[in-house]
Amino acid sequence: MLSLLGSLLGFGTSFLPSLMSYFQDRQAKAHELAMMEQQREQQIALGELQIKHVNVEADIAETAALLKHDSGLNRRASQWCVNLAASVRPVITYLLFIEFATLTFMVAFGMIDNDMYRMIWNNEFQAIWAAVVSFWFGARTMARRQQT
Repeated sequence: MLSLLGSLLGFGTSFLPSLMSYFQDRQAKAHELAMMEQQREQQIALGELQIKHVNVEADIAETAALLKHDSGLNRRASQWCVNLAASVRPVITYLLFIEFATLTFMVAFGMIDNDMYRMIWNNEFQAIWAAVVSFWFGARTMARRQQT
């Protein structure tokens, strides 16, 4: 009986090294797959970062080209034309603010009713006003925030 038990034990333990190497190989392959997945994620993140970098460089190049073009135009133009071109955006902003203030004043003193006010100061006009204010006070901040 002992010899039979010893034979079975010897036969069973002969498979133990190959069984251990199977589990070690399986663990090594799982680790290698995890490392490959992390490398893939790192490559994706690096690619996205490079795309953002290229976009920022393109924005910088576009701005530089526009400024160079404007300065070339300004050198050939009279000072009156340069001042007029520089005042377009501020003048439009002032006029929009004056319109808003005038409408508010008119509603406050009963010169027009709320329905008339809403008809003039509608969603589209509010969007224009928001775009103008955003241009002056938040365009660069929002653009930078979107890039990050």
